[in-house]
Amino acid sequence: MLSQYKINNSKFLNPPAEYKNQESYQNFAEHLSEFKTLLISQVENESTVSYYKFGDGDYFFLKKESVGSAKPGNRALSKNYWRINHKEFVRGSKKNNYYLCEILDVNKKYFYEIFDRDFDFPAEYVYGLLSNKWLTKTFKGKIGIIGAKEKLEIIKNLLTNQRYKEYLGIEDFIDYIEIPQKFACDDIKNVRESVRKQLSSSNSKIFLYGIGHV
Repeated sequence: MLSQYKINNSKFLNPPAEYKNQESYQNFAEHLSEFKTLLISQVENESTVSYYKFGDGDYFFLKKESVGSAKPGNRALSKNYWRINHKEFVRGSKKNNYYLCEILDVNKKYFYEIFDRDFDFPAEYVYGLLSNKWLTKTFKGKIGIIGAKEKLEIIKNLLTNQRYKEYLGIEDFIDYIEIPQKFACDDIKNVRESVRKQLSSSNSKIFLYGIGHV
């Protein structure tokens, strides 16, 4: 992997060919610095913005292609696409403030096809800044997480262990916002309402979320 793609205190063990090509993303380090500064500013100013990390699974879901997590019955939904309001997911995907995409050629191709625009930052920034604990340490005492209920319970249990707290660089997350572990896309209206109610009593300044195609 070329040095221009390295993020301090993190490792990429099996980088694909794109990370040996200077042209894959020329301003990687410069834009990483901009990304960090932007996040700090937005949290300090209590800005209301969303970041959407796009991946190949999102492409298949938005294209209604039954592949991987986007295949009905696997994870995202139990119903066939014609039984959900799929257009609402497509509309929602276009309403985020910032977009992140891996610099893999195929993922960039997928992103351009769906959104017809450039992404704002490489998704690798989030991977690296979580791996080297910059995100958790920088926003310590301000972070909430949104994710599947079962996974959140595991994280809560792990955070009773001092070694795990040291591993994450925090004492605890401020809020735990739950969504269903499986088939959350079956009824987006109920999931949205549930998240809205939980957020109404939250105190976090920034959220990390892993919610699949929801």
